[in-house]
Amino acid sequence: MTTDTMTQDMTDTGGHPQPARSRAVFSQEDFGLIRTAIVHYLREIQDQPESVKYANLYHRLGRVA
Repeated sequence: MTTDTMTQDMTDTGGHPQPARSRAVFSQEDFGLIRTAIVHYLREIQDQPESVKYANLYHRLGRVA
C-alpha cells in the first residue's frame, strides 16, 4: 500500500484506516474435494460416536458449496 493510497483510504473513512478486504481461503472446487474426503472418512468411522460430528460437517459444507 502506497502513502497516497493510505491517505486516500483514511480520508474516505473519516481519518480511520480500514483493514484490507478479506479473501476466501477455499475455492468452490475445494469444498467439493473436502466433502468427498469426509465421505470416505465417514465410511471408516461410521459406527463410532464421532461420526455424527463429521456428518454434520459434511452437511454444513454442502450449504457453502
